[in-house]
Amino acid sequence: MSGAFVGAGWSFPMHTMASGGIALSRGEGEIVEAIRLILSTAPGERPMRPEFGCGVHDLAFDPMNPTTAGRVRFEVMASLERWEPRIEVLDVVVTADDDDAATLLIDIEYEIRGTNNPRNLVFPFYVIPPDESEV
Repeated sequence: MSGAFVGAGWSFPMHTMASGGIALSRGEGEIVEAIRLILSTAPGERPMRPEFGCGVHDLAFDPMNPTTAGRVRFEVMASLERWEPRIEVLDVVVTADDDDAATLLIDIEYEIRGTNNPRNLVFPFYVIPPDESEV
């Protein structure tokens, strides 16, 4: 993998190193941070880039069912294809967390372009759990 292709950027969340400089992320770690940043940003949240982000935040109050999981999958794939050109999204699988009724687990399988190195990232997405009386 070419370091120039992947690059380096400020770490997220931003923090300083012991020497006082701004901490940087490099290589595959920088891509993971970029994916997390895209998925955790709602469109309209950044004034200078209002289209940046992922539309999953609009689904936080939707019921946990296969339709919502499909919409989450679509939003994740579309946002990563648009905002992270260094990767190719191979698959996105959305499942309910067995231990927490308010969490969907988004399993993203991707490959860094120009490599034959598939990678995987699980991103938690929190929804409003159903009332006990509705279950």
